[in-house]
Amino acid sequence: MFNKILIANRGEIACRVIKTARKMGIQTVAIYSDADKQALHVQMADEAVHIGPPPANQSYIVIDKVMEAIKSSGAQAVHPGYGFLSENAKFAEALDAAGVAFIGPPKGAIEAMGDKITSKKIAQEADVSTVPGYMGLIEDADEAVKISGEIGYPVMIKASAGGGGKGMRIAWNDEEAREGFQSSKNEAANSFGDDRIFIEKFVTQPRHIEIQVLCDSHGNGIYLGERECSIQRRNQKVVEEAPSPFLDEATRKAMGEQAVALAQAVDYASAGTVEFIVDGDKNFYFLEMNTRLQVEHPVTELITGVDLVEQMIRVANGEKLTITQEDVTLTGWAIENRLYAEDPYRGFLPSIGRLTRYRPPMEVAAGPLLENDRWQGEAPSGPEAVRNDTGVYEGGEISMYYDPMIAKLCTWAPTRAEAIEAMRVALDSFEVEGIGHNLPFLSAVMDHPKFVSGDMTTAFIAEEYPDGFEGVELPEAELMRIAAACSAMHRVAEIRRARVSGRMDNHERKVGADWNVRLQGQSYDVVIDADQEGSTVRFEGGTELRVSGDWTPGDQLAEMTVANMPLVLKVGKISGGFRIRTRGADLKVHVRTPRQAELARRMPEKLPPDTTKMLLCPMPGLVVKMDVAVGDEVQDGQALCTIEAMKMENILRAERKGVVSKINASAGDSLAVDDVIMEFE
Repeated sequence: MFNKILIANRGEIACRVIKTARKMGIQTVAIYSDADKQALHVQMADEAVHIGPPPANQSYIVIDKVMEAIKSSGAQAVHPGYGFLSENAKFAEALDAAGVAFIGPPKGAIEAMGDKITSKKIAQEADVSTVPGYMGLIEDADEAVKISGEIGYPVMIKASAGGGGKGMRIAWNDEEAREGFQSSKNEAANSFGDDRIFIEKFVTQPRHIEIQVLCDSHGNGIYLGERECSIQRRNQKVVEEAPSPFLDEATRKAMGEQAVALAQAVDYASAGTVEFIVDGDKNFYFLEMNTRLQVEHPVTELITGVDLVEQMIRVANGEKLTITQEDVTLTGWAIENRLYAEDPYRGFLPSIGRLTRYRPPMEVAAGPLLENDRWQGEAPSGPEAVRNDTGVYEGGEISMYYDPMIAKLCTWAPTRAEAIEAMRVALDSFEVEGIGHNLPFLSAVMDHPKFVSGDMTTAFIAEEYPDGFEGVELPEAELMRIAAACSAMHRVAEIRRARVSGRMDNHERKVGADWNVRLQGQSYDVVIDADQEGSTVRFEGGTELRVSGDWTPGDQLAEMTVANMPLVLKVGKISGGFRIRTRGADLKVHVRTPRQAELARRMPEKLPPDTTKMLLCPMPGLVVKMDVAVGDEVQDGQALCTIEAMKMENILRAERKGVVSKINASAGDSLAVDDVIMEFE
């Protein structure tokens, strides 16, 4: 076995690999850029090597720099994680030439599966179900229209070397096929330097379901079930689960066997993923093969008990698989939510800055799943498990240079419903402050009827949130539970204030039992009857809710039980009450005496400031360029300026017609959220 491996990556996946290496008694080497000097993966590794400036194209993906780090550290093998150099055949070739093991598949498999046209041809030859389409060279738009008509609309026009949604168009008729072909060709040439285009049938009601495969270099191959990855935004996965709520055993077996056949057709050796599109009738079609570890691999580990990173290391060491297909059993249900540093209330724009508070929920093992925070890869046997793969820590900084994903929160339980409920509680318990993040959105998805029923497609987010995410309106039953909890919490805070003042002998008697709770536009008159075990909160109308918990004033997390059900609240203080965040909602909860409530109803509503004549910066970032000057008349939709954050350029446009009266920033300036960029007459 290897004595030392280098992880050619950063963030949570580097930390993930280090955990398994540590379990196996293997020393680890981290690499880091200037921006990652204090990163968690650097702190966790046995040693670390600096490789350059923050931009990835000057550090993490420069093969010569990584090779120098390997040489200087004496590492015998390299795990590439995902992204960066993980599917770079030239990197695998360089390692082979240097006599260093690549903890991944052979170079030939990377090359064969890296090209969409080549991979589809190989899939067809291996009798893998593929989407009807044309893989040959398409000369011009006329031929594209002819081919599209033969396949049958709708069709997908795709760049062979594409990725991330670039060079991709859907055509529903001849005109759209003609326009889409030329647009895809131009975009592919600009993005990838390769303008080859292919056309295939567009699958309606599509679900994105992938099969995890594991192969060794001795001809053995198995599949470890599937993952449902249909909850996507802009081709970026957000929520994954295993198994899929849609597949039956026969379809799973057919997909798994075809996935293994494809892997063996290219002499695959390592962990890999074969992605399929599945229609509403359970017809499945090969999409692509990812020749690396997937971001969402933890859910497979949770339902199979197989540590995929350990298996990759053993395969790279030349060992045979010790697991047969008969050994693979799928136990329970696992769900993964990706925590991104992006603000859902601002169109999911990237958010950067310092994590002033980062408190993930406690990792829970139902069996010997975690030991001293080390992932053991053993299937849980109890009621539920919680796992959080992360690469950050409280006080650390979220950089503008890298991917905005900062953690992967996973839950496991015997059933899907129980796994979803465990995830709801875990999300509510996850404390993140200092940056914008998508926790509220994830909570909303977990409560969405379509997700709960399992009836979703890849269009879920586009269809259910067409205007973006604007928060959550909680149902009245949940509002009443929150009102009951907050009234009980407020009573505790009032008793404490009375005790601290020192002016009252019997503090509890001096604090009243009648309160008014107002939240989300609703008002509830309640009476609290407290005892040693908790409080009974009686609502006007007769409803009674029992509240218990050990919250004390100042705690930012309240883990309560209301009506025999758990309720986890993130708690902030506001005048006359609390700021409460739970289940995707962000609420101002005012708890007042009846007299205070009566007076509050007479107060005029405070209106937000008028910013309609200002362009505000929607995220922290760098001004790349200004497209207008003072005195310019702008039209609705016209580009005003470009802001760069996390390697993404965001063009800010005019919302209405107007004249620029003042510009407060220029190219090269760093801006914070809500900085006024320009003003209009």
